[in-house]
Formats: sequence, structure tokens, C-alpha cells
Amino acid sequence: MNKTYLKLSLDLDFVLIAITAAAKDYILCHKINKSLEFDFEKADDHEVYYNIDEAPLSFSKFYYFVEQGEIEYYLVSNRNSEGFLIPEMNKVDFFMIIHQYIDKEDLNFILTRLNKLTDIQVAAQINPLKLKSKENLVM
Repeated sequence: MNKTYLKLSLDLDFVLIAITAAAKDYILCHKINKSLEFDFEKADDHEVYYNIDEAPLSFSKFYYFVEQGEIEYYLVSNRNSEGFLIPEMNKVDFFMIIHQYIDKEDLNFILTRLNKLTDIQVAAQINPLKLKSKENLVM
């Protein structure tokens, strides 16, 4: 009898920015919106199933869509009362996920503006492929 194997591949084609900030999610979004002229809005929480027998963990999520270029921005909390979205990055408070192509100049502008915000200690681009829990970032 022939066996058929199913290979799953994750779509990790996005820019990932790790943000360390001691602010509440809605306050941080407001400051990012003002600084970058974004329009983040609260979206349904991002749910992650760690065990099939348990309820999912929910993480706060905000969404902004730019029609020109069809760029999607997500701001997702890395922590909740029960754990971390990406446990190996437990010092990070939020992740900004940017879907679609963004050039280096625009990315550097975003990083510079984020790092100038008083509530943000550091904002840095990281490679999602190097994370053990990268599947938790799939939107």
C-alpha cells in the first residue's frame, strides 16, 4: 500500500518587529497612531492553541490596513495572564507584524519613530524563522 505524506509550510513572509514597552496596549496603539499617522483599531483577540484538549490562549490584537500597497499591520501583545505568545521572547511586550512588501527605507522610518516614543524601551526587527514558536505568529 502506498503512503501519502502531507507537508505543511507556514507563511512566514512578513516583517516582524519586537517591541519592549511598559504601556497598556491601547495607550501604545494611540501613541503609535499619532507618531506614524497609522490607524490601528482593536480587532478580535489572536487565539493560540497550545494543547488540543485545552482552551486557547488569547492575546490582544490591533489591526491597520493600508489600501495603497495592500499592507497589513498587526500589533499583538506577547503576554497575557496565563503565558506568552512567543515564550522564548519573554522580555518582549508586543510584536508588530507587517504583511506585504515594505522597503528598507520605510522599515527604517518605522523603527526610528517607534524608538523615539517615550513608552518604548526598544523596537527591533527580528527574523521570524529563527523563533521556535514561529507558528504562533501566523495571522
